Amino acid sequence: MTRPHITFLTDFGNDTAPATCRGVIWSICPEARINDLTHTSRQFAIRDAAVLLWSTLPYQPIGVHLVVVDPGVGTHRRPVALRVGRGDLFVGPDNGVLRPAADRLGGIEEARLLENRALFRDDVSDTFHGRDIFAPVAAHLAAGVPLEEVGPTVDIAGLVGLEMPAATVDGDELSTSVLFVDQFGNCRVAGSSADLARLRGSLQTGDRFEVRIGEHFEEVPWASTFGAVKAGELLLYDDADYAGLAIGCNQGSAAERLGLVNDTPLRIRPA
Repeated sequence: MTRPHITFLTDFGNDTAPATCRGVIWSICPEARINDLTHTSRQFAIRDAAVLLWSTLPYQPIGVHLVVVDPGVGTHRRPVALRVGRGDLFVGPDNGVLRPAADRLGGIEEARLLENRALFRDDVSDTFHGRDIFAPVAAHLAAGVPLEEVGPTVDIAGLVGLEMPAATVDGDELSTSVLFVDQFGNCRVAGSSADLARLRGSLQTGDRFEVRIGEHFEEVPWASTFGAVKAGELLLYDDADYAGLAIGCNQGSAAERLGLVNDTPLRIRPA
């Protein structure tokens, strides 16, 4: 039989919390394979974690996806488990972090509140639900416990959503904003290469655009790869992980160069 597959994403950082949760999982489901997607998602940043999850889960086997980016731990936010169209199960807080990836994997077909304390650790803390609730429930599901045993159904329409930036083309200008900044300082922005092609009628390597941040602007070429521009130069490109538009800097940080953070508004027009 195929060993159960669990992915694990948190903002716990490099301390022992992820190892503690893995120990809890293996004590319940010792045959589980655990793929640690990352534990250095930006702390408390629900949207960052949602973007990372959305980007990587299509490349993972069908399995149980455990997510603990949970700034509301111990409050009235709900712990939930979801079943999606592809057949995967999600376990985590109902704070929006699960929704984009769940939608990408076929949409949510069933949602349940985690209420069955027989599936939790005996002692549940107020501040470490990753260890005491989410990890053990994920392990039980991976071991074959039916989803309906975790607790009562939840109205799917009532699950917390997550608003993502949107891009609009108005005349010869794309209005957008920064969606996510990766560890290299590359900035994923709302929109696509098709939007840029609409501005010009076509899109070719070397086509140049003005990227405006407030009153400041930089002239930036469209390129298919970082090496198409000199070291230290900016480029617009298709981000392979995000499958959307991004601003990068060859061997440098576009975020630092342009002073970009999440939600910084941008205007892009042909130069």
